[in-house]
Formats: sequence, C-alpha cells, structure tokens
Amino acid sequence: MSIAKEFHGDLEAASYGQMLAASSSVKGSAGYVAIEQITGSLHGRSGGFVLQHSGTMTRGTPQLVVSVVPDSGTGELAGLAGTLAIVIADGKHSYDFEYTLGSAG
Repeated sequence: MSIAKEFHGDLEAASYGQMLAASSSVKGSAGYVAIEQITGSLHGRSGGFVLQHSGTMTRGTPQLVVSVVPDSGTGELAGLAGTLAIVIADGKHSYDFEYTLGSAG
C-alpha cells in the first residue's frame, strides 16, 4: 500500500512511502512494516529523513516502533535521530516526535 501524508506544526512536511501488512487467522492479530520518506522542515530547518515502521497487533494489543533510519537526514536535518509515536484519539492521528539533531558523520 502507498503512504502519502502531510504534517503540520513543528514538522511542516510531506511524506511518501510503502507499507506491507499481513493478518493472521486469529482476530486482532496482524503485522506491518513501512518505509516513509519525509521532506520539509523541522523547527525551520529544511531537509528530509526516512522513517522505518514496525508494528504488530496481538489479539488487539498493538506494539509499534517508528524510528528515524540512522544517517538518513539530509540538508539541515543531517544527523537527525529519534522516534515517532502515533497517537490516535477520536479516530484522528497525531504524532509525538522525540528527536535529537546531532552532528552528521
């Protein structure tokens, strides 16, 4: 499945990516992986980076890790590291991005 998103707030960006998902014969159990390319600005710093998603659902209990691919930051976002939490409330998605901007190389 293709991914296309827009982010607004401290992260002003667009993303494009691909996701693979599979479900089991047990209701509420599934898994997915995705790679997502982000391009835009983070606190006014322009560039891009890649997010890697790895998620499972075990009989309805979710576990998700979304992290910045090491050394994927470009432009003023070189050296970016971090994780992204997806928050779902009232059917809407928002994001909590914990990150550091270290030195590249």
